[in-house]
Amino acid sequence: MPSSPAADKPVAALDRAAVRQAFERAVASYDAAAVLQRRVADELLERLDFMSLKPRRILDLGCGTGYCARALQKRYGKARVFGLDLAHGMTCVAKKRAGWRGRQHFACGDAETLPFASGSFDLVLSSLALQWCQPDPAFGEMARILKPGGVLLFASFGPDTLMELRQAWKDVDDGTHVHDFIDMHDLGDAMLRAGLADPVVDMDKLIVTYPDVTGLLRDLKAIGASNAAASRPRTLTGREHFRRLHAAYEKFRNQQGNLPATYEVVYGHALAAPGPDRQFVEFSP
Repeated sequence: MPSSPAADKPVAALDRAAVRQAFERAVASYDAAAVLQRRVADELLERLDFMSLKPRRILDLGCGTGYCARALQKRYGKARVFGLDLAHGMTCVAKKRAGWRGRQHFACGDAETLPFASGSFDLVLSSLALQWCQPDPAFGEMARILKPGGVLLFASFGPDTLMELRQAWKDVDDGTHVHDFIDMHDLGDAMLRAGLADPVVDMDKLIVTYPDVTGLLRDLKAIGASNAAASRPRTLTGREHFRRLHAAYEKFRNQQGNLPATYEVVYGHALAAPGPDRQFVEFSP
């Protein structure tokens, strides 16, 4: 993958406080609504089957309620698994579910300023957290905390995510109502700028269907996926705007009578620069 001095498209500025608040509000409702999030996490975890890893210290970055952290602990029983999330409430739930006997540790923190020493981890896994970050500082921090030859494995959402909702809102007004997701090529370039080696990215698309727009909006709120763009409207959306949104979304209704919501899932992995006498990971053919 060729490097570039800067991302092809500027990343929209995010209101980090708004991101945190949205996920704090979603703590109680997250697990019931996060069906797609678990499916993506399972796919990401399955990719570890093709890697020969014996990690001692693992970071689940953007751990939420600890779904991946528990799976990583089960897979690598002797490893110490750390979970970090921007929302304190999420880490409290994750800690409670891990139990006091486990080797899992959870803390609240920001992916763009990780509270860990350099070279601390053999594996960093992040499932659907990077879309809430600026890629350059986040990848820079992940590269910093990985040991030489350590592995980064992530899933994020690409720009076609919620494309129906984005288009429907454009038919209503000129405001920014849907999060601006990052293209997989820009993510690959950001990994290179961070000094990560051999980055690989690929993409999959998933479609979730709803009987109406209300169900989609309810699920997005339940998982904390609110619009956190700094340029988002700061006033309450009126009833007339929602009526027009519902009408605009109707053009996407399929032959089965449902409304689709598209999710573009970007998967990626890379290596921290290996040491002179150690290659940590081997990829199976």
